[in-house]
Formats: sequence, structure tokens, C-alpha cells
Amino acid sequence: MANGPTEGIHTDFTKDMSYGDYLQLDTLLSAQQPLTQEHDELLFITIHQVMELWLKLLNRELDTALAHLRADELQPAFKCTARINRIQEQLIQAWTVLSTMTPSDYLSFRPALGQSSGFQSWQYRLVEFKLGAKDELKMAPHRHRGDIADQLEAAYRAPSLYDEALRLLARRGYAVPEEVLARDVTQPYTAHSGVEAVWEDIYRHSGEHFDLYELAEELVDLEDAFQQWRFRHMKTVERIIGMRRGTGGSTGVTYLRKALERYFFPELWSVRGNL
Repeated sequence: MANGPTEGIHTDFTKDMSYGDYLQLDTLLSAQQPLTQEHDELLFITIHQVMELWLKLLNRELDTALAHLRADELQPAFKCTARINRIQEQLIQAWTVLSTMTPSDYLSFRPALGQSSGFQSWQYRLVEFKLGAKDELKMAPHRHRGDIADQLEAAYRAPSLYDEALRLLARRGYAVPEEVLARDVTQPYTAHSGVEAVWEDIYRHSGEHFDLYELAEELVDLEDAFQQWRFRHMKTVERIIGMRRGTGGSTGVTYLRKALERYFFPELWSVRGNL
């Protein structure tokens, strides 16, 4: 007699680990707990939980990239930044799914959110701190959680990805200004003409130090994708709530528009006008 469609496939999981066991799907799929009966609340929860999972992986890749830069290991760092950019593509696309929700859909369950807000995402703050957008006030919503507060404090006081890149350039013999190398890394980075001159030299002589030229472009790719994510965030919020204030007291679209004007790696953009 011919075997059925399960021929050769393991089917008895009374003692063995299954796919669902390995991924802890019971835990994962039970984490969506809408507080209303409104249809679109599940969409809202799911999209934000998916983003938090991607942010968890993004933070891990950022930490690894930082370690490689400190060790002068550029090629492994580039593998991390390439993965980060792919993760950011997924984060950008998540907004396109959420944008299928109309204002009336959102307003039907918005009161259930209380004071919760995406601006309170501590994993997103970790990413911003590691990329150089330092702001001590952004740690305030997390002081009630010592474990989270410690992670944010450590990232706040540590050199950013750009700080580590500039330190690497200095170790390679480039004249990165001392005031940049010795700056207070808890403060947002400020563009410096001396740093722009270093990047200009690297771009003009890319064949002599192609790995540093590639480093510059990897950082530009990273910031480009991050700005696209910010833009999609802003347009999604504008599409759904207009110019209303956000939950949790944020200014919503107004804040998000201002964020689009801020750069992590400013000289890598300004240098393009000199080449």
C-alpha cells in the first residue's frame, strides 16, 4: 500500500521538539491581547510587536558592528551594517501595512491606549543612542524599570557608531580633530569642518583605502534607510491622526518632521557638495 503525504516526515512530537516548540509560538501568539473588540486593534498591536522584534535584532547587530569597529575589523562590521539595512527595509514596509488603517479605524480603539505611545519604545531609544542621537530626557519614561534604565544609561554614555568610526580613522593616521575625538559623547554630535576634510580625502583617493571609502558608504546607506523609516512613520501618523497630539503627550507629526532634519553622520552628506 502506498504511503500518504506524510511519508518520511516526522509526525510524533510527544517527546521531540516541534517547530512550534522551538519558536515558542504559544507564547508569541498569545501576546496579542486587544483591549477592545475593534477589528483594527489587532493590526495595531501586531505591527508594533513585529517592529520591536526587528529592533531587538537591529540592536544586536549594532552592538556587534561597534565591537568590530573598535577592533579595526571593517569587513565583519560591514556584514552587520548590511544586515541592519535589510532589517530597516522590513521596518519601512511595516508602516505601509499600518497605513491601511483609516482615522476612524484608529479612533475607535485609541482611548484604550491610555498614556502608552511608540515614543516610549526603549529599544528604539537604544538604536538612536547608538547612532548618536543622545538625549538624557528620553530616558525618563524608563526610570521605573531598572534593567531597561541601565541599558539606556550605558548606551547614552558610550561612544556612538560614528564616534567609533572617527576614532578608527584617527588610528589609521587621518587628522581627525582632537576636540572631536575627546568630545563629550553624551551630547549630540556637531558637524566639524576638519572631519569633512578627512572624508573628502577618503572619497578623492578611494582606490588607496577602499575599505574606508566603503565604511563611508555603509554609514550613508544606514542613515538613508533610517531617514526613510522616519519619513514613513511621519506620513503614516499624519495619514491616520493628522496634526493631533499623540498618545502619551507627544506632539506627533510636528516632532516627527523635526526629526527628519537631524543627521547622525552630517559630514558624510555635506562632503558630497565638495567632490
